[in-house]
Amino acid sequence: MSGKTKKSISKRFRITKNKILMRRPQHQDHLNAKESGGQQRKKRKNKRVGKGTANRLIESRLY
Repeated sequence: MSGKTKKSISKRFRITKNKILMRRPQHQDHLNAKESGGQQRKKRKNKRVGKGTANRLIESRLY
């Protein structure tokens, strides 16, 4: 059964070579001047999505 890719999901998440779903951290766009350096550094790296959420997203046609 083929279907269209959900673009809103495919823009927010990436699948790695080892089938791990990654996302960008939240609250990182602007208004970060009041945060400490450690918090800003933590937001630079991608976060791993949990297995349950990842399975739901992959089932909803994230190719």
